[in-house]
Amino acid sequence: MKKLLTPACLATVLLSATAQANVNLPLERLFAEPALSGTAPRSLSFSPDGSRVTYLKGKDTDANRLDLWQYQLKSGQHSILVDSNQLFSGPEQLSDEEKARRERLRLFASGIVSYNWSKDGKALLFPLNGDLYYYDLDSQKSRKLTNTEAFETDAQISPKGRYVSFIREQNIFVLDLKSGKETQLTTDGQGLIKNGMAEFVAQEEMGRMTGYWWAPDDSKIAFSQIDESPVAEAVRNEIYADEIKLFNQRYPFTGTANVKVKLGVVAVQQPAVQWLDLGMEQDIYLARVNWSKSASLLTYQWQSRDQQQLELRSVELPSGATKVLLKEQSPTWLNLNDDLHFLKDKQHFVWASERDGYKHLYLYKLDGTLVRQLTKGDWIVNKIEAINEEQGIIYFSGRKDTPLESHLYSVPVKGGESKRLTQAEFSHAVVMAETGQSFIDSYSSVLQPTKVELKSVKGKVLTVLESNDVSGSHPLAQYKDKLVKPRFGTLKAKDGQALYYRVFEPAALEKGKKYPVVVGVYGGPGAQRVTNSWSAKDLYFQYLAQNGYVVFQLDNRGSENRGKAFEDPIYKKLAVVELEDQITGVEYLRSLPYVDADRIGIYGHSYGGYMSIMAMFKAGDYFKAGVAGAPVTDWALYDTHYTERYLGHPATNKAGYEQSSVFPYVKDYQGNLLIYHGMADDNVLFTHSTKLYSELQKQGKLFDSMDYPGSKHSMFGQPVQTHLHKTITAFFERQLKQ
Repeated sequence: MKKLLTPACLATVLLSATAQANVNLPLERLFAEPALSGTAPRSLSFSPDGSRVTYLKGKDTDANRLDLWQYQLKSGQHSILVDSNQLFSGPEQLSDEEKARRERLRLFASGIVSYNWSKDGKALLFPLNGDLYYYDLDSQKSRKLTNTEAFETDAQISPKGRYVSFIREQNIFVLDLKSGKETQLTTDGQGLIKNGMAEFVAQEEMGRMTGYWWAPDDSKIAFSQIDESPVAEAVRNEIYADEIKLFNQRYPFTGTANVKVKLGVVAVQQPAVQWLDLGMEQDIYLARVNWSKSASLLTYQWQSRDQQQLELRSVELPSGATKVLLKEQSPTWLNLNDDLHFLKDKQHFVWASERDGYKHLYLYKLDGTLVRQLTKGDWIVNKIEAINEEQGIIYFSGRKDTPLESHLYSVPVKGGESKRLTQAEFSHAVVMAETGQSFIDSYSSVLQPTKVELKSVKGKVLTVLESNDVSGSHPLAQYKDKLVKPRFGTLKAKDGQALYYRVFEPAALEKGKKYPVVVGVYGGPGAQRVTNSWSAKDLYFQYLAQNGYVVFQLDNRGSENRGKAFEDPIYKKLAVVELEDQITGVEYLRSLPYVDADRIGIYGHSYGGYMSIMAMFKAGDYFKAGVAGAPVTDWALYDTHYTERYLGHPATNKAGYEQSSVFPYVKDYQGNLLIYHGMADDNVLFTHSTKLYSELQKQGKLFDSMDYPGSKHSMFGQPVQTHLHKTITAFFERQLKQ
């Protein structure tokens, strides 16, 4: 017989549960396992036949060792589909190329970190420990496709499922899955010549991680060949706890030569390369390559070195006849996207452009004739999610309702109003089924960690894949009641544009008390921080608010998801309008009765680190203390594609480069700056900080520093993150509270 609780015992239990759910966040807990954000699955995908949803999930014994799981729609059951240990167990060995690739993709795990479905949905491909594994769903068995000392990277299943392709030792190989025969399609890849591989700036700055593309009928592959010989060789060091590694890297510093790039096509059965004519001008970027629905028509996007011109070109095969289908141009720069979609009718394609100031969708005929603009307004399309051609509907994510939330919308191909399909008050990331009838909805808000549901396009919840309710045994449950909901608002920039901000305030503001402020900043292009979405990074801001700080974030001009007119003011002069807008935010903070205007600090990483330094050097009257993480200090030390996009070429904008560097303003620095950097950073090189350290020392300026042996740009890992945030907290305690 179950023992009943007396009223007194029941009251004690309830009081204990309430107290347990009302605990402040300990700093050491922010980065420990299990993650406070819960267990939202990663790398969600539909099987091509729509019968199951697959996702990656960490093992109970090791959250960073990932397996492939499935949810079968018919049975409604979750189960493990492929155990990574059955493919390979033990420590993994990765090539330097694969390590760099994973860093750029932010893949910080082992086991199955990525997977590809075959088009027929009957098989899966996994890269693991430098080799390739092929899993057959019917037999439920896997086979190892490669077993060499060389590393195989960028593996793909061909569109018809007959082949697996990959890069080995800078050449393209294909393996016939039926016969097991391996064919080498290119042979001249060695030294400075790389076939089928994306160059550094393509991966790091252009969002293009591959250098080869299958024709839709499996007959041939288009590929880029890069020649790195024009790129200056630099010696890059990575400092670890017990050693220093030196790398001779071809790094395209801004204003210097890029790689030479060629575009070729090679047939699988007769490996002879047909080189295509990219034009007389060689100093260009090969931005994107896409096959149409036909193996006889290839397209590529040609971008000028100054990034002010973009051409979509088509190539007829086998003749090689080239035609410019459309041109885009800008007096500042053109943002790249992946929203070129060819329709099955082989007569039309959908294109995305910012030509009217906002990213919108356009329908074109295959000959380059504009049919109609599909979306319009003072808001942006994020990306095309799917196209249901039978019903004539395009599904896209965008920010029509508010720039603070991403939603799924639909719009008819024949033209008409777009319709929101996802719930307001949350931000949504979706994965559409190929049928366009259902989608995986990963949604969150600023106080709700990511929930994952399978929904019909009519809004019906078909199943809950991960409720992630912050209750019971959820890792965040005991801290939930102490989390504060940030207050959102807008301010006006000097040019009249709206600047969105949010403020995390201590839960109970004491009357008459003035609080110190930490301004959390990124400030650079390609990012947005003020959103109604969950981010584990915000837990540190919650921690600061619980410990007596006001935390303020503002997206200045130049940040994304607000349209091109909002981005353009930073062109050829960085940290000018960005800092101007952050000061507008500080002036607002000074107007609040509970803010101590003499105790305002600023903190950011990467571009945010750069902004923190500029704030301390150029606006010391507004900021008492600053923390700068992995900061850019001299744009001459950064790469071509990113830097020239915003600053132009150094030869034509020498003054802009000088004024955008932190060094002219060192003389005005008054003190109270902490700089930290990963000593193996291959994005913003450690040189950025050491160069500034030297100049501060020469000018007799005092500063604090904390550098992390072996850490890359992301500063990944619980020990590093915990120590780093303890360091930042202690710094602000000294500077803003004592």
